[in-house]
Amino acid sequence: MNHSAKQFEVSLEKESLVFSSAHFITFNGNVCESLHGHNYRCKCRVRGELDENSYVVDFIALRDALQAIVNELDHHVILPTGHPAISVVEEGNEIIARFEDRRWVFPIADCRLLPVNNTTAELLAEWIGQQLIQRLDEKVKQTLSAVIVSVDENHGQWASAEIEL
Repeated sequence: MNHSAKQFEVSLEKESLVFSSAHFITFNGNVCESLHGHNYRCKCRVRGELDENSYVVDFIALRDALQAIVNELDHHVILPTGHPAISVVEEGNEIIARFEDRRWVFPIADCRLLPVNNTTAELLAEWIGQQLIQRLDEKVKQTLSAVIVSVDENHGQWASAEIEL
């Protein structure tokens, strides 16, 4: 039986896929939240054809790649480098973020600068998905058709991003 024309999906959701991070977002043009934190949870789904082992992706490889991304975000301030109104600048050992008349200064080691427009759960999900795709083996990526990453920022408030390959 030829499985190659069929699409299959696997999902990964583990209690260890959690990261505690601080952030702030802007909305409605000029409204900027106060700096605050979340205990984010992350999960993913991967769609594709079966490989020679009759699976979409090795669960362990998927888990390890996603866990590494989550670990890199854990206990950091997440700042957007692509926001049109938030300036994020490295000065010596510090990161200085500015929005209108507000200014935040953080030790550089405590920050993760992400090339996103805003640090919403939706854009975090997309960034994590892109990172996951980059870290998967080229051989694995050949059989995949989509990666869907979901981020929960507050006990049941999930945002997802689907990236088609």
